[in-house]
Amino acid sequence: MRINNLIKYLTLVHILLVSGWSFIAPIFAIFITQQIEGGTLELVGFATAANFLTRSVFQLPFARFIDRKKGEMDDFVITAIGSVLVSLVPFLHVWADKPVHLLLFQAIMGLGWAMSLPGWQAIFTRHIDHDREAEEWAICNTLVGFSIALAGALGAFLAESLGFDLLFMVVGTVTALGCSFLFFVYQDLRTAEKLALETKRARS
Repeated sequence: MRINNLIKYLTLVHILLVSGWSFIAPIFAIFITQQIEGGTLELVGFATAANFLTRSVFQLPFARFIDRKKGEMDDFVITAIGSVLVSLVPFLHVWADKPVHLLLFQAIMGLGWAMSLPGWQAIFTRHIDHDREAEEWAICNTLVGFSIALAGALGAFLAESLGFDLLFMVVGTVTALGCSFLFFVYQDLRTAEKLALETKRARS
């Protein structure tokens, strides 16, 4: 079973970004109630709302912008900026001790995902291997599922043994590692762009 390199790199980016946050996701409510001043169950709900509301509001505008621009470098740039935002937020949570900090950081993460996902999905869709679309989507989703399960199991152990601050550092490190694979995505996109240009010139 052979998968092209670009799809492999995109899958690794997605796995590490998602699994990184999965270290903290199952116990995020405990972090809020124990570490945030005035942390309540209501604040847990507001933090979740800040994340997904921001993501929902901005995702479609970014997707439309990507679709209007020709070429793939705009897709990549927006994806990269969004991924970096997602990877920065865990480090910011180390200094979060008030509700306003939490809500702001969750909104930033929502914005990061709103930028990252449409571009990632657009590039993945264009470069997926012909006649292997379902299989390669399934491979990506399966690996993401396994990584979420593993990270979720380890996250509680790490929080218990290391504390929340170090756990957020782990989350940030894993997501930053995911961002690093975007360099290889960039290289492959540039190579594909050059080949397409050379082919166009040869035909004209």
